[in-house]
Amino acid sequence: MSETNPAAAEVAAPHRYTAAVAAEIEARWQDFWEADGTYAAPNPKGDLAGDPGLVAKPKKFIMDMFPYPSGAGLHVGHPLGYIATDVFARFQRMTGHNVLHTLGFDAFGLPAEQHAVQTGEHPRVTTEAAINNMKSQLRRLGLGHDKRRSFATIDPDYYKWTQWIFVQIFNSWYDDVAKKARPISELVARFECGERAVPGGRSWDALSAAERADVLGEYRLAYASDAPVNWCPGLGTVLANEEVTADGRSERGNFPVFKAKLRQWNMRITAYADRLLDDLNELDWPEAIKLQQRNWIGRSEGARVDFPIDGEAITVFTTRQDTLFGATYMVLAPEHPLVEKFTPAAWPEGTHDVWTGGHATPAEAVAAYRAQAASKSDVERQAEAKDKTGVFTGAFATNPVNGEQIPVFIADYVLMGYGTGAIMAVPAHDTRDFAFARAFELPVRCVVEPSDDRGTDASTWDDAFVSYDAKIVNSHGEDVSLDGLGVTDAKARITEWLARKGIGEGTVNFRLRDWLFSRQRYWGEPFPIVYDEDGIAHSLPESMLPLELPEVEDYSPRTFDPDDADTSPETPLSRNQDWVDVTLDLGDGRGPRPYRRETNTMPNWAGSCWYELRYLDPHNSEKLVDPEIEQYWMGPRAGQPHGGVDLYVGGAEHAVLHLLYARFWSKVLYDLGHISSPEPFHKLYNQGMIQAFVYRDSRGFPVPAAEIEERDGAFFHNGEQVKRELGKMGKSLKNAVTPEAICEEYGADTLRLYEMAMGPLDVSRPWDTRAVVGQYRLLQRLWRNVVDEATGEVTVADAEPDETTLRALHKAIDGVRQDLEGLRFNTAIAKVTELNNHLTKTGAAVPRPVAESLVLLIAPLAPHIAEELWRKLGHTDSVVHQDFPVADPRYVVDETVTCVVQVKGKVKARLEVSPAISDDELEKVALADEKVVAALDGAGIRKVIVRAPKLVNIVPA
Repeated sequence: MSETNPAAAEVAAPHRYTAAVAAEIEARWQDFWEADGTYAAPNPKGDLAGDPGLVAKPKKFIMDMFPYPSGAGLHVGHPLGYIATDVFARFQRMTGHNVLHTLGFDAFGLPAEQHAVQTGEHPRVTTEAAINNMKSQLRRLGLGHDKRRSFATIDPDYYKWTQWIFVQIFNSWYDDVAKKARPISELVARFECGERAVPGGRSWDALSAAERADVLGEYRLAYASDAPVNWCPGLGTVLANEEVTADGRSERGNFPVFKAKLRQWNMRITAYADRLLDDLNELDWPEAIKLQQRNWIGRSEGARVDFPIDGEAITVFTTRQDTLFGATYMVLAPEHPLVEKFTPAAWPEGTHDVWTGGHATPAEAVAAYRAQAASKSDVERQAEAKDKTGVFTGAFATNPVNGEQIPVFIADYVLMGYGTGAIMAVPAHDTRDFAFARAFELPVRCVVEPSDDRGTDASTWDDAFVSYDAKIVNSHGEDVSLDGLGVTDAKARITEWLARKGIGEGTVNFRLRDWLFSRQRYWGEPFPIVYDEDGIAHSLPESMLPLELPEVEDYSPRTFDPDDADTSPETPLSRNQDWVDVTLDLGDGRGPRPYRRETNTMPNWAGSCWYELRYLDPHNSEKLVDPEIEQYWMGPRAGQPHGGVDLYVGGAEHAVLHLLYARFWSKVLYDLGHISSPEPFHKLYNQGMIQAFVYRDSRGFPVPAAEIEERDGAFFHNGEQVKRELGKMGKSLKNAVTPEAICEEYGADTLRLYEMAMGPLDVSRPWDTRAVVGQYRLLQRLWRNVVDEATGEVTVADAEPDETTLRALHKAIDGVRQDLEGLRFNTAIAKVTELNNHLTKTGAAVPRPVAESLVLLIAPLAPHIAEELWRKLGHTDSVVHQDFPVADPRYVVDETVTCVVQVKGKVKARLEVSPAISDDELEKVALADEKVVAALDGAGIRKVIVRAPKLVNIVPA
């Protein structure tokens, strides 16, 4: 009746669970939870301290990755992870845990600044509006967040501590002996007393203030330096490597990115490379993410080798020092600082034409090639291109093992960001070197014996021979020979020889580079740094924090022609002269002095490097975090030797950005004694993506998915057939579905159930609005099993359930409990559905104990309807903190199971046996069965294979 005549159904069932009823229930319970503080997680002390009994419970700290509050708001793909962590947090509360679950906002970012540039509206205004909109959307989903702990990174009370952490990093150095960060004051003391030699050999007292600052800058964990950076004229800012696309353009805006030398702030994350690698072993993270971090850090063992040139040396790092005798030329990165120094005024006599690039002098050739290389991304430069490019510098270096003079080139396939920015080229045994040597007519010498039939005359080869398990040949000099050795032994021998000669040593290299930490933007955290009249950087004392952003008339950095690489940054803050030039007393005993403020701002990653700590103690104005509170929520414990958040859910795209940066900050804070946990996140879980169908017209442009008509398997928009493909959900693709739309049609609990039921949480899946109704009907059936739709009265029976129902109930309890613990929400919903259907099919009133258990089972997944039914069942306290049902093992195991008996591989009997039957007992029962006896027909038995309790396989003689 309801499907054919909805109006009649409304009259016949005025108390039916509908979208309108769901909306009323959900709004009412959301108000109650907020007023009651239902989700408040008590701290062991401080202004968020609560019931000592709750604090005494085992704790669970559950986090989502920081959301950025977009002005476009949420679509249904965004809350997938938020709903999942909410379900898990609710389950943990019901299993006796004190649960910390909240959500803040990563609110500094380029979109708000770009909007401000276009409209003149302050980015704070649009950001706060976006936050309020997002809060409203998230509230409607019934997320159980402790709102007392929420914040945004743009709050001065928050970024005061971001700045404070920067000061701690600035005022620290990495002690390679202690393998930890130490205060920079300890290093100064060692220089002063002579315990540590000052670089350059002078005494500390003999250095000027500027010279001392330069020395300390080589050690500080946060330091400013002139270094190659990714300069994006179209955005007017520099970018981190991770913010540049594979084709050498800005991730945001798609502008060209060039290499340039600028003075920028950096974080010395490379000092922690070994620890960042080693500590991955103790983290409960997906192996794919661990592998990405390991590859990004890129640890490799090899040797440093000096190649003499003009009284100095070009240093290379190589992992194949065993092939030194095969090095026939060298290649420097175009940006290498020694290129200009060793480039002669004229081409040496006999220089090959192919080496010069058609230029009259080496200087012209080098300048032209550098300009060409600057327009390429690192990825493009390292791509296996068919044609290798480069140019001879005009200089020759000496191969230290045989004294040969080998030409020095620059080529874009060598990067300053890896090793020393210089390589020894062994073309016979490296594919790229081989291609370069062929292109530039350079010698190719075999020093690793090929395992195929090509022979050792490399001039005849078509490609390089690369092997780590072969014999070394053609590798002997006056006082060292590697001939006949395997690769491993050859490496050891040549490394010892290099060290003995003082021209090299065994060493470890990392792909990881220091973290570029400056941005030429307005909307970011100001650096707590000022410069004195000598240009020396000083950190602000804590009493001057937070250093708040000043008002400016123009929010945009100066941008340039996107293709004009010969430009440099001009920041918005630099135009506020009253803010830039100040007189301050830094409390260092020198009194008030004139200073100039740093006019760059921090990158948007800064605020998300430590936000898990602020959730713990969000109103603390005296400390970063109270030690006792941090120890309680995040300290090391059994199974979590490095401490950290118990569950952290977010996208896999942050593997080598946020996750690596946050780990670095945690380790520095741990070394300095501010926290007890050297790792921020113990368990990481990557949720999949909700995708949606994109419909494109004949031009390839997206058309609104909501306006598509399907006919006979084809899709039409305004009568025109369109093409359908699966893609991201979003406004630009015109396929976004808002949570509000689904909530209005079905209710928030239905949306929650559908998103959790779509498939495994870590797998991407397509959205299908038509399928949402399945979860809506589940809730309607659940409602009918407790509430009479005609009268609104509770219909449960005060009676004990029969054994069949008890078995269905306890199997569901056991399965749902295991599934929720394992984040298998889709299968948990399937088990709840199965139990609910069983109760519906009996046609009888549901026994009260079963109805109450069913409500508790679905409470983490659909909390609003669970609260309502729990109250209707006569309870006066919230379902949120009820105990989750525990299965009775007597009813979890089937009373009997079916055992299949095969003779000659064919099924001859099916036996109902006890699940606990032994192999011997089952064999006796099977052989005695009359159908089995008949099938054997007197034949002897060669073998009986028993897999109790489900299989017996009889092999006749």
